Amino acid sequence: MAVARGRATAKPAAKVAIPQLEWNQVRPAAVVLVTGAETFLAERAIRQLRDLLKAEDPSLEVTDVDAASYVPGELLSLASPSLFGEPRLIRVAAVEKCTDAFIEDAIAYLGYPADDTYLVLRHGGGVRGKKLLEAIRAASGVAIEVVCAEIKRDADRYEFASAEFRAAGKRATPGAIRALVSAFSDDLAELSAACAQLVSDTAEEITEVTVERYYAGRVETNAFAVADSAIAGNYGDSLALLRHALASGADPVPIVAAFAMKLRTMAKVLGTRGASGQLAGQLGMAPWQVDRARRDLAGWSSEGLGRSIQVLAETDENVKGAARDPVYALEHMISVVSSRGTL
Repeated sequence: MAVARGRATAKPAAKVAIPQLEWNQVRPAAVVLVTGAETFLAERAIRQLRDLLKAEDPSLEVTDVDAASYVPGELLSLASPSLFGEPRLIRVAAVEKCTDAFIEDAIAYLGYPADDTYLVLRHGGGVRGKKLLEAIRAASGVAIEVVCAEIKRDADRYEFASAEFRAAGKRATPGAIRALVSAFSDDLAELSAACAQLVSDTAEEITEVTVERYYAGRVETNAFAVADSAIAGNYGDSLALLRHALASGADPVPIVAAFAMKLRTMAKVLGTRGASGQLAGQLGMAPWQVDRARRDLAGWSSEGLGRSIQVLAETDENVKGAARDPVYALEHMISVVSSRGTL
């Protein structure tokens, strides 16, 4: 028998039979698969779904599961009818690191989803769990997929910021949005936070002048980069970043504000236990903020954090006119924070 030679035929991609929605189109379904590398948008979509379900029924019971440490039968147990029949939201994180038991149980669950139960599966990417993903994407009438692709282009960031202002009912000029995108091009979460701050603090139309007043010098040097470097204990690097920012025309007030945002978030998270998703609701934060604060707290003590916050408050007064030399005040604050409050 002759053997056919040549290139192997490419295997066709698995057919997707369920709706694939953008992050801001999330809606209830028995199973909601949230995929993509843009963690901030994924967390926001999951939070919006929770808020929507809570608005429909305040008795909603929310449970968080880590797929990486899942044990057999856990999903069935959580989805079992409760005594009072309240609706349930089961949020499963790290599906890209899931155990074999989770794959088996989740695929079985697709055939018999529980009544009044919403299962949200967060898969950040990679090949782990491929069999489960294919099963979900074939589950027509049961599941939907929310795709949170990484935002890489400035045009997409521009549209994101524009949508943030539209949703808040605030008018921002194209020049203001371009300036914001340029200043916060490396972190979508920080871009969102900057939009929220301008919406909160500004009564009139947001213009380039408004952005310059709040975030002067941010294009050249990220104020949060100065804070991140100092919090990590890198005194020399953070001091160099500060001096470059000031030389580029940055105002000291927004720099102190960046430190304040970081340190106060760390103070909220200090000493807490439990999953970031559960803590986020209790602390009025997003899960990514809890995770980031926990990383920032490595090497810190409660005493050192308290000392740094005290110096932060003094620096805030000094850069707003209480001292003759605001630059010295900034450098002193950085020395204290870089030492994790031991100076």
